[in-house]
Amino acid sequence: MALSSTFTLGLLQSKSRGSPEKNLEITVGQIRKAAAQGAQVVVTQELFLSDYFCVKQDERAFELAETIPGPTSDALSALAKEHQIVIVGSLFEKRMAGIYHNTAVIIDADGSLLGTYRKMHIPQDPAFEEKFYFTPGDQGFRTWETRYAKLGVLICWDQWFPEAARLTAMQGAEVLIYPTAIGGLADESVENVRRQHLAWETIQRGHGVANGCYLAAINRCGAEAPINFWGQSFISDFSGEILQRASSKEDAILIQSCDRNALESHRRTWPFFRDRRIDAYDSISQLTSD
Repeated sequence: MALSSTFTLGLLQSKSRGSPEKNLEITVGQIRKAAAQGAQVVVTQELFLSDYFCVKQDERAFELAETIPGPTSDALSALAKEHQIVIVGSLFEKRMAGIYHNTAVIIDADGSLLGTYRKMHIPQDPAFEEKFYFTPGDQGFRTWETRYAKLGVLICWDQWFPEAARLTAMQGAEVLIYPTAIGGLADESVENVRRQHLAWETIQRGHGVANGCYLAAINRCGAEAPINFWGQSFISDFSGEILQRASSKEDAILIQSCDRNALESHRRTWPFFRDRRIDAYDSISQLTSD
């Protein structure tokens, strides 16, 4: 089936309500609202089902993980089929005992599970103790052709790595999607947090420019000690222009129509992929130049 000239994104930003049951209820409500407002591709924030448990190392948090397919992915599939929408949902995956992933499910508009993306880059910083929980992804970088758009899905820390964006875009992605959980620590200075946020937004907008893609960053909001999440989910275009940005503190649903014809025209006149010098990039696969 030929794709239409536009596709409409719906980004879901929210505070955690403290329990998987309540968070699922809130997210289901947001999905229904987004669909009613015309969203065709609806995306959750990172690990939307729970608090951001990675603030500390706690073995009990592994009980939050579930298999895929599993109860939450099944619930999202049913919603996708009911509303004829594509859903990208970020989950804590139990692959087997001792192997857990930070995983996004990609569900097409007929409710079918097209596949998963397992977060490739795993951070380890104060209050972001992700290496304790997550095994790095082993599926590589992928793009999914859904009913409405070609989606490149990455997760949070992946957003700092241009290689991840490039390899995903090379597979035909029209939009790069980053479910995210990021913010500043309560004891950091206001200026330091401001600079971190500026860097976070700037590098992602740059990925959209360098790869000729729309860019969707979906962040959680609210305070979960010791992190004050930034919120400010946003959608930018292939020129890096911010099309929509959510508030820093409140739940939000961003709805944005994306123009596929404008995207194609832009790629013709800014042909970054044509002009890449792949014959000169061998050393990019090395850890250092030493």
